[in-house]
Amino acid sequence: MIQHQINKKKIINDPVLGFINLQSELIFDLIEHPYFQRLRRIRQLGLSYLVFPGANHSRFEHALGTVHLMRQAISVLKLKGHEITDEEADAVSAAILLHDIGHAPFSHVLENTLVKISHEQISLLMMEELNQFFGGKLDLSIQIFTNKYKKQFLHQLVSGQLDMDRLDYLNRDSFFTGVAEGTIGVERIIKMLNVWKDQLVVDEKGIYSIEKFLISRRLMYWQVYLHKTVVSAESLLINVLQRARELSVAGEEIYSTPALHVFLKHNISQSDFEKNRIIDGDNILSWYAALDDNDISIALKIWQNHPDLVLSKLSQSLMNRKLFKIVLSTTPFEAEIVEKINAAISLQITTDKQLASYFIMSGEITNKAYNKHNEKILVLDKSGFTKDMEQASDINLMALTKTVRKYYLCYPKELVVN
Repeated sequence: MIQHQINKKKIINDPVLGFINLQSELIFDLIEHPYFQRLRRIRQLGLSYLVFPGANHSRFEHALGTVHLMRQAISVLKLKGHEITDEEADAVSAAILLHDIGHAPFSHVLENTLVKISHEQISLLMMEELNQFFGGKLDLSIQIFTNKYKKQFLHQLVSGQLDMDRLDYLNRDSFFTGVAEGTIGVERIIKMLNVWKDQLVVDEKGIYSIEKFLISRRLMYWQVYLHKTVVSAESLLINVLQRARELSVAGEEIYSTPALHVFLKHNISQSDFEKNRIIDGDNILSWYAALDDNDISIALKIWQNHPDLVLSKLSQSLMNRKLFKIVLSTTPFEAEIVEKINAAISLQITTDKQLASYFIMSGEITNKAYNKHNEKILVLDKSGFTKDMEQASDINLMALTKTVRKYYLCYPKELVVN
């Protein structure tokens, strides 16, 4: 019997980064696993495609991009004399590849509704399960991912102010949305990376590139990630899923795929994930891995015709892009305004107060481009001294370190409010 050797050193053509080389057999095997293939079916920007028609790229290609950038960063740091073994290079590449493996469908929406656990925690649980599957080959990757490895700068390449995640998603999201303000000089930033006392730093020559990076990040948050129409759409989806769960728990007949059914019918806690609880014949991580954007999209399509007023009307709004009006304010909305909207909903949509609450959504959005209190960006000068980016820059970065907070209120556009 002839056995063919699989070529695991693949070249992938990426529209943003060009040719990506998979230099590690472990990376190839991880990509081939169903847990990772699922990311093809998770949009990188959730419901942003309702505003930016080109924003249909997936978390799969983003994850591949981060590995490519990680390999470039490793090469730069090694050329500057910092020791990174082949084992460490493979481990940190695997860690960045898997950093989003636990992401929920439609960006962060599901984290606030169907599961009460962050995607970072689920990513770690999935990594631990993959580590068992691959016979401990991810031990070092998990140490780096959880910042328990002796070389802290490796963790900062995965999760930090200048991690490969941010460097990839800013350029990638800018490319697919067409928002040019998000474009950053990724190659230049990576070339300027260095290590000082086990901390990831930037050479002084890279200051202007970092300034552009911080400004681009701020603009992308307001123009894309926190775009008011996207916020409106996400609020709608949250309310749709909450209503679907309410009906499902009450025993109402409601269409859902088997995976979605598990999360609608059961109140899944963080403990359930940590214990990998068995539900409906399978463990919770397997059910979660079976859940993607398609489960939600198909359900919304069917729910449009459900007899329940809330479920059908909100599903129709999302499917046909009849999104709710959204009003932004720098201060919380006065109770009188909210009462007027509630009164209009009671007159024009439903007199049921419980159901009426589904047609008005409120909350707040915040943006801070540079969190100097969490982890500073350090600039390394030629004499070997470092200073914070805010001190090193000759422009005022106060606007980027300040938390900007906006309050929002959503309600149906057709509503006549007196």
